[in-house]
Amino acid sequence: MSKNLIGIDLGGTTTKMAFLNEDGEVLDKWRILTDISDNGSHIVENIVKSISKHIEDSGKTTNDFIGIGMGTPGAVNRENGTVTEAYNLGWKTVQPIRKQIQEGLGLPFEIDNDANVASLGEYWKGAGSSEDDVVFVTLGTGVGGGVIANGKLLHGVNGGAGEIGHIAVQPNGYLCTCGKKGCLETYASATGIVRVAGDMAKEFNGTSRLAELEQTDEKITSKLIFYLADNGDILANQVVDKVCFYLGLALSDIGNTLNPASIIIGGGVSNAGNTLLQPTTKYFQQNAFTSVRDSTKIKLAELGNDAGVIGAASMALQFR
Repeated sequence: MSKNLIGIDLGGTTTKMAFLNEDGEVLDKWRILTDISDNGSHIVENIVKSISKHIEDSGKTTNDFIGIGMGTPGAVNRENGTVTEAYNLGWKTVQPIRKQIQEGLGLPFEIDNDANVASLGEYWKGAGSSEDDVVFVTLGTGVGGGVIANGKLLHGVNGGAGEIGHIAVQPNGYLCTCGKKGCLETYASATGIVRVAGDMAKEFNGTSRLAELEQTDEKITSKLIFYLADNGDILANQVVDKVCFYLGLALSDIGNTLNPASIIIGGGVSNAGNTLLQPTTKYFQQNAFTSVRDSTKIKLAELGNDAGVIGAASMALQFR
């Protein structure tokens, strides 16, 4: 009789969890608020309680599960099963996550960076499921990524593989939280797009609803910018074009280095769909080496918010 998997996608606001079968089919999924009070000291205990209750409510026991996988923000030590520097969770010091969850639930546990885990989800059941060489780029509050080569997730010598958000796209550009200037994250993240729009609005002289909104206290979001671009706003279209130039340039660097079958764009910003994909693909093709241009495809992610829990659950397959 086959057993099930548990996937956890830990975020700064909510924690998504799911039970899946060994084929990657989601059987049950739910979410809880992430309690970051008291330096995030309640996060793991709340996860354990929630999973325990769902196991009980489903009429199962831990014997019906193979193991647990988890994606998390912060610096992950996969060997030790620890996390640190997850500041949005209140985790400034080393957190012994594997030890706590294994003791709380009695199941084997694997952990990795959240962007890596989302890439595993798209690789297993999403846009990259038919390919062995895939790069995943997630455009959200920041820009993250994951690299899968020959069917294996790459981590690098110090866990830094896939830090796509810190490819430099503009010499002496915007200052990034990492301390460098001109990182892709400062231009193509949700917050970066708003920053680009604010600066371009100052130099814009035509008629534009976006320019008008920039002069008021109206909250500007990347979603609004793409919406206005879709509806013909000149400034919004100029902003989108500039952002997509930087994104396409970075993706061409990735393509020229790795020549994956696909580069998959996910995260909240990817909800802009073809308004994001088409100009990004154009600039990718302009900057990519000919053989890369003709073989590497730019795609949108398919799993949406489920990528994290599906990818996390896939890590538990190693415990079969």
